[in-house]
Amino acid sequence: MFVICNEKTRLPIKIWLKDISQLEESCLEQAYHLSQLPFLHKWVCLMPDTHTGKGMPIGGVIAAKDVVIPNAVGVDIGCGMDFVPTNIRVEDIRGIQTGNGTLIQAIIGNIMRSIPLNTERYKTPQESAVLDLAKQEMEKYEQNPELLPLIDDGYFQVGSLGGGNHFIELQEDQDGFLCIMIHSGSRHLGKAICDHFHGIARELNQTWYSEVKDEYHLAFLPVQSAEGQQYINWMNLALDYAFENRERMLHKTCATVKELIEKHTDHTVEFGEEINCHHNYASLENHYHENVWVHRKGATRVREGEMAVIPGAMGSYSYVVEGKGNKESFCTSSHGAGRSYSRSGAMKAFSIEQVMVDLKEQDVVLGKRKKNDVAEECRFAYKDIDQVMEQQQDMVTPVRKLKTVGVVKG
Repeated sequence: MFVICNEKTRLPIKIWLKDISQLEESCLEQAYHLSQLPFLHKWVCLMPDTHTGKGMPIGGVIAAKDVVIPNAVGVDIGCGMDFVPTNIRVEDIRGIQTGNGTLIQAIIGNIMRSIPLNTERYKTPQESAVLDLAKQEMEKYEQNPELLPLIDDGYFQVGSLGGGNHFIELQEDQDGFLCIMIHSGSRHLGKAICDHFHGIARELNQTWYSEVKDEYHLAFLPVQSAEGQQYINWMNLALDYAFENRERMLHKTCATVKELIEKHTDHTVEFGEEINCHHNYASLENHYHENVWVHRKGATRVREGEMAVIPGAMGSYSYVVEGKGNKESFCTSSHGAGRSYSRSGAMKAFSIEQVMVDLKEQDVVLGKRKKNDVAEECRFAYKDIDQVMEQQQDMVTPVRKLKTVGVVKG
């Protein structure tokens, strides 16, 4: 970790990288903008997977006094990870043939048939305890009538994966056991909430002649204002919805894994403890004797002893970790490997054939309807997850190291 404190900073910027050469210039510029915010507490943090985002870097962490910043949470509110281990050894199932290819291929195929991917959605409303509760507590949301249709619409998306970097993976841990990992968020709900309240914040900031420049894309809302409270209510709804969304997909995936393994082998599948955690959100926490709103945009909370999940890219490694409660990072770690190529840059740099050959050589089963954009999410488009882990040894202790066996992508 190194610290930047110069004429461009009001507060220090702490960066968990070896040196400034590992940081994009545009990412650093965004960090300078953050450091100028008048309501920040202590310093700006950049995690080792950091890269340029909208307004605030992905892998950025700030603690704000009495304000929330929609773009410092991001458009996929509540995006995060769900994970569960099993008692099944991968070597015991990898070579087994079924009527639909290998057992791994059959599991991947069934997942794709049972869970909507990318822009797909369910044809009928799904059960959602989160949305049912929102309807019972409508007084929290009715001040924003433009957003109310999102609640009814959400019933058609809960339990769906989405696209981009979201995935469902079958993985093998360092001891050879099969594990399941899911990366997804709040779907359209979170994006609509962020865009709506960022627009409101921009208008208010201009009315107040805020010293936060509009071109920073960091318009804020005081938490005691009506608008600030409205954003917090909707953000928390999106967080709960994202948590339920991942949980629903995990239960379906576990059911598929259990059904097919027990059908084609004499093993009885058992599942271990689930870890479900967000990495795009803001929460009221106490740091350095102040109650502050910690914004984690592409960053994972890891209090001392807290378990979390840090994914790599498909065909790479991922980690389950235990937090060390690093105070300097506001008890935070990276949320993944971090991109080294933009999506369009990866498409130019790596061919479909290159990616497919790489996955085949690693014996990774890919479940994806269209392969034309597969390079966007290939492992070559991301930083080396092991280097990222090395740079955050003061934040987390690795508990499991996981290798992709099969992956479903939108």
